[in-house]
Amino acid sequence: MEKIEKKLANRDIKPTAMRILVLQFLMEQDKAISLNSIEEGLFMADKSTLYRTLKTFEKKKVVHTIDDGTKQLKYALCLESCQCNASDLHYHFHCNSCQNTYCLTNHNIPEINLPKNFQMQQANMVIKGLCAECRR
Repeated sequence: MEKIEKKLANRDIKPTAMRILVLQFLMEQDKAISLNSIEEGLFMADKSTLYRTLKTFEKKKVVHTIDDGTKQLKYALCLESCQCNASDLHYHFHCNSCQNTYCLTNHNIPEINLPKNFQMQQANMVIKGLCAECRR
C-alpha cells in the first residue's frame, strides 16, 4: 500500500481510497485494459468516480490511453520516468484473436519531423497480429 501511495505522491495526486484501489488494480495488469474491464474488476466502484480517477491519472501521467481500433480506449500504466512527451512514445501490439493490447515500451516510436508550426499532441502506433498465447 505504501508503494502505491508513494507513486501517487510522486505525481502530485492525493491518495484517496478510489485512487489507491484503481492504481493497485492497474498495477496487477499485464496488458492495457478498457474502462469496462476496470469496472468489471472493481465491481463496487462508482462509474463516474472511476472515470474521473482515470482522467486524473492521465493528466498526471500515471496512465496513457491507447486507441487500438476496438472503439474502446484502453488504459495502461506509464513508466516511472514517463513525462508523456515524444521520447516516451512507444508502439502497442493488439492481438486480433484475444483482443488484448500490450505496450511495447522497449520499442519507441522514431522522432517525427512535422511541418513548421505543427505541434504533435499525441501519436498512436498499433501493430496488429497474434500474441504468443494465441499463436500456440
